[in-house]
Amino acid sequence: MSTHAKRERLLLADLLESAGPVAPTLCEGWNTRELAAHVVVRERRSDAAAGILLKPLAPRLERVQAEFAAKPYEELVHLIRTGPPRLSPYALKQIDEAANTIEFFVHAEDVRRARPDWAPREVDAVFADALWSRLEKTARLLGRKSPVGLVLRRPDGRTAVAHRGTPVVTVTGEPAELTLFAFGRQEVSRVDLEGEKDAVARAYEAKLGIAL
Repeated sequence: MSTHAKRERLLLADLLESAGPVAPTLCEGWNTRELAAHVVVRERRSDAAAGILLKPLAPRLERVQAEFAAKPYEELVHLIRTGPPRLSPYALKQIDEAANTIEFFVHAEDVRRARPDWAPREVDAVFADALWSRLEKTARLLGRKSPVGLVLRRPDGRTAVAHRGTPVVTVTGEPAELTLFAFGRQEVSRVDLEGEKDAVARAYEAKLGIAL
């Protein structure tokens, strides 16, 4: 596993372990046990994980995910920490980095920021640039359902257009916070929004992101 994905994997496993199996998360309807089961199924049961994106396969995904959620919580956390089986596509370093860095970062924050005493983590410049690089490439996909024009902007002025349209809302923040905003975690992202009052409210309520 490569550097960013491995670090975020271990951090997610540590957070799940410390939170316990019934702690809340930012994933609507899921506690930590259910979130852990989702992560394991995604990596280890590709036959069921297709239901994340394909609605006709969603019932199978729900059944398999429920089966994994019934396993001992410690086992689920261990499976996340140790990574996918050798024959899994996610065992390839390039795929692991491309597919899991954001997955584990966002889900780690889903656990961290569901706590009442949470505080933003410090993100080093290298990881911030890695998050921004992925955000630039996926901004249009993440913002496709926005009811208003949406521009993501770093403090240094670099921007990514998430949705073309008017009125325009500009969201300014560090790459980690912009990533969370773009993945639908608007309420907990530390960002500043500029635009018409109604447009800003609509941006906060928009169904942004994709299934992770």
